[in-house]
Formats: sequence, structure tokens, C-alpha cells
Amino acid sequence: MKATAIELQVFIDQYLPQLNQLAEQASEIKPSPNKWSKKEILGHMIDSAQNNIRRFIVAQYDDKPKIIYNQDKWVEINHWQDYKLEDLIGLWYLLNKQICFILKNTNDETSQRLSETESVRTIDWLATDYIKHLRHHLHQVLDLEPIAYP
Repeated sequence: MKATAIELQVFIDQYLPQLNQLAEQASEIKPSPNKWSKKEILGHMIDSAQNNIRRFIVAQYDDKPKIIYNQDKWVEINHWQDYKLEDLIGLWYLLNKQICFILKNTNDETSQRLSETESVRTIDWLATDYIKHLRHHLHQVLDLEPIAYP
């Protein structure tokens, strides 16, 4: 898990300067009424971080906790579109630093404990998948080459 934590830390440090270059108004544009703006995608990444923090912690002491969330409702209820962009980026960064800290302190045996999302997965698998998910959405927000995410 230490390697995954380091990978995530390098990743968020790499993309933070680019996120800080985003313009407030441009980040509020919705490509269509049913699509998220860049602010809402950032908010979704914050929601994902919060739910994954819960998974990474609860799975260490509870047997196969079921932790799922309705991503559209979370984005809607959090009103990420109305958040100040600078605060969104700061919150995103701090939550990911917290994930790094949790993963860095999760030993190999514990990383094999299970948590249920749409399927049952190990903490290790969830952490690796979390980085893939993050990369996919950061490429959307920063208008980089699209990366498919299952």
C-alpha cells in the first residue's frame, strides 16, 4: 500500500498546479444540461474521496462493509457548482493527502480486507481503482487526452 500511497501523492502533486490554473467562469460551463461542469466533476472527485476514505477505514475493522453512494445525488445536494473553485481544489487536495496517509499506514495483510461497493473488492484493489478513476476525471477537467474508465 505504501507504493500506492506514493503513486497517489505524486499524482496529486503533479496535477495541482494545472488545477490552480483553471478559470472560475470556464469551470462553471455545463456542456449540456445533463452533463457536469468542471466544478461538478471536481466535486464528484471530492465525493469519491470521501466515500473511499470511509471504505479504506471501515474495511479495516468491519467485515465486508457495504459502502455505496448515489453520485448524481451527492453532486446535486453538495451544490458543487456554487462552490468557489479555489476552495474545491483545496478540499480535493487535502482529502487526497488524507487518503495517502491512510494507505501509507495500511499494511499488506490489512490491504486484503474486503469492502463491498457494487461488488466485493479488497482495499488494495479499491485504492488502485481510485487512482484510475481520479486520472480519468482529471483528464476531463484539464482537457487532456481522454482516458477511459470502465
